[in-house]
Amino acid sequence: MTTALSPLLAPLLSSPAMRAVCDDTAYLQYMLDFEAALARAEAATGTIPGSAARIISDGCRAENLDAAALANAASKAGNLAIPLVKALTAHIAKADPEASRYVHWGATSQDVIDTATMLQLRAATNALLNDVDRAIKAFAALAVTHRHTAMVARTWLQHALPMPFGLKLAEYAAALHRSRARLKRLQTETIALQFGGAAGTLAALGDPGMSIAAQLAKELSLPLPDAPWHTHRDRIADVASVLAILAGTCGKIARDVSLMMQTDVAEAFEPAGAGRGGSSTMPHKRNPVAAASALAAATMAPNLAATIFAAQVQEHERSAGPWHAEWPTLPTLLLVTSGALAAIVDIAEGIEVDPARMRTNLETTHGLVMAEAVAMALAEKVGKSESHHIIEAASRRSVETGQHLRDVLKDDNLVTTHISAEKLDDLFEPMSYQGASQQLIDRLLASLKT
Repeated sequence: MTTALSPLLAPLLSSPAMRAVCDDTAYLQYMLDFEAALARAEAATGTIPGSAARIISDGCRAENLDAAALANAASKAGNLAIPLVKALTAHIAKADPEASRYVHWGATSQDVIDTATMLQLRAATNALLNDVDRAIKAFAALAVTHRHTAMVARTWLQHALPMPFGLKLAEYAAALHRSRARLKRLQTETIALQFGGAAGTLAALGDPGMSIAAQLAKELSLPLPDAPWHTHRDRIADVASVLAILAGTCGKIARDVSLMMQTDVAEAFEPAGAGRGGSSTMPHKRNPVAAASALAAATMAPNLAATIFAAQVQEHERSAGPWHAEWPTLPTLLLVTSGALAAIVDIAEGIEVDPARMRTNLETTHGLVMAEAVAMALAEKVGKSESHHIIEAASRRSVETGQHLRDVLKDDNLVTTHISAEKLDDLFEPMSYQGASQQLIDRLLASLKT
């Protein structure tokens, strides 16, 4: 369906696979797939003639309809399904007037549109899962490669403690894996047939109604819900929340990468390439273009999801307005989420890491990053409060004099009385103070197998 992404901007903010899923022609085909499956289901249950079902099913091809004419007619009809059914009926009538009587038999416009959306979402989640799997695999491999690569952990954008870069990478993989589980859950629990007729009672079909619904679900390979859900939009809201979370995870990773790419940091970089990340005026620039795309998409996704959440408040058995708001919003959310994820796949599969620079940055504060490690070791001898006071004072001297904290401490009798020079040297080795990091990496990587 029509989205807020123009043809000029769509490649910047979405993946090719998702653009194919959300293409207008593809959506028309999803609607026609419903009509074809409905005819087959009704023929299988003896509700309409088998010959009519075959003609209807054969005629349900998007290329048989004028999309522009349907769009113009929808503005007067109130939804796309009404002119689509009229056009399909007219098309079938050319082949067999008798068969055209059975087009859309017992269904309502919302059945067509909502089930088409479910078919679109099934294709969309498959496209997302393919890219999620690629990103997880790449980050997991990087986590193993860099599990002993020391870098600065930053809190409030300030140097905090040492950590292995592999832990950060394993966390990326695990966060994406949690989104993978959410996408899989959507496929099994949320995506489902919509079929209820005019008011959600299947009244037009009489007693065979539920049998037809079951056969229709089988034809489309969609789960059959307990009842139609026309104005209960928790399913759509569930999808929106999963997409927004995935986009947010991609945004978090992109934010980290963009910060690591800063000239003054220069620890990790997006993959390079001709014409990539340049400036229109500065030849030396290497901009984080994939990260920027992911961050743009992650910025848009929560607001798109909010529209979907607001659209849950619908009237009785058919909504006037909130339902309509979903139509352009959900495909746009799918597109930007796919764009964020595609950018992260690009980064994960091609990131360039500079371990030497990471090590250099650990020394930027002249050993202050190891202050806690020394304080904890000294606390075992003099108590935590006294140790904190001693190391805090030594840290101030280090800043004031420009001396390395290790050298300041080696000249401090309050420290050397309890900790030898050799022990101090050991305490200033960054990977000597990583806590349970290696176990955490193993746990995170193990979680990817569940």
